[in-house]
Amino acid sequence: MPHNDAMDESRHLLRHYLAVLAYRTQKAVRDAPTSFGSFEAGAQVRTPAALVRHMAVVLDFARSCYAGGRETMEPLADLAAELTRFHRVLEDLSAHLATDAQPSRLTEAQLLQGPFADAMTHAGQLALLRRLAGAPVRPESFVEAAIDVTNVSETQPLPVRPAANWPEAPSA
Repeated sequence: MPHNDAMDESRHLLRHYLAVLAYRTQKAVRDAPTSFGSFEAGAQVRTPAALVRHMAVVLDFARSCYAGGRETMEPLADLAAELTRFHRVLEDLSAHLATDAQPSRLTEAQLLQGPFADAMTHAGQLALLRRLAGAPVRPESFVEAAIDVTNVSETQPLPVRPAANWPEAPSA
């Protein structure tokens, strides 16, 4: 398929979406209590570690549309290990999007509406689980977040404009 400006813009937006996903996921887990990874909100509700593993699984499916093969995603030791794997999958997927490679099986729009949107939903669930675990995340203006399309790593910037008024803040 010939390379064009519309394709470049589409790929840039998909990579930006993955960078936003990395940012929001790290925001949801930054400074979480050590026990957060195994927090159980209720019967048949994924723990945060299981949720991050699931996010890696759906994004590995998206990655496989470019590179083939699927990784076996057995549970890892803890949330930190799951996050490392999640970001590795994000980095690989983003790298494929930075090339002219075309996805097999699905269109890029289907990847966005399927695995990409699924993973973003789960990033929001991580933030909700933080609140349920008694360690809510400070709100911020995501419009002003310092998102870098080339950064889908675990090292994400701090909020540019965190909410000053935070009625749900935990008691000190």
